Amino acid sequence: MDRVRPLPSRRRLLKGAALAAVPYTLLPAGRAGAQTGVVDYPSAEWQAASSENRTPALRPDEYAIDRVIIHVTQQAYAGTLSIFQNPRKRVSAHYLVRSADGHVAQCVRETDVAWHAGNWDYNTRSIGIEHEGWVDRPEYFTDALYRESARLTASICERYGIPKDREHVIGHVEVPGTDHTDPGRHWDWARYMRLVGQPE
Repeated sequence: MDRVRPLPSRRRLLKGAALAAVPYTLLPAGRAGAQTGVVDYPSAEWQAASSENRTPALRPDEYAIDRVIIHVTQQAYAGTLSIFQNPRKRVSAHYLVRSADGHVAQCVRETDVAWHAGNWDYNTRSIGIEHEGWVDRPEYFTDALYRESARLTASICERYGIPKDREHVIGHVEVPGTDHTDPGRHWDWARYMRLVGQPE
């Protein structure tokens, strides 16, 4: 048998109405200044990774950022977002670039440590960019993907003072101790770095 809930008192209704009338700017600073969904790269769309798949940090104060690491997902775009959003997967990257149109999703704030390199030292000091596709399927490396990813990498390098060279923009395969091969032999590093170095 369902119990009938009593209606709220007049006093409770008036208190609720008064609270609803309080301007947003008068809320305590912690709530008014919330950063949920704020992107670090203006062209990106916020697609949050699970909070279980990253380490909160205060980079670059806590850890200097001196690398960009290029990855290839071995997965479709939507599937990669699902993996990053699954707290049991224990993996994430700061950004994901879609093959078809170069659309950029940000999944982890740049101030936080994403779990993408498989090497804690490299995770703490880098920004990870995943690219939709497979290492053995070069058709996924479209003009739009190269162009938009290069713009993102150039922006990161400029904001953190990272040299735009192959010592500082590296593939996952170049991370010490990795067993990954991405971005693979079909990734056109010469083309990519030329695009990264072009002024806007």
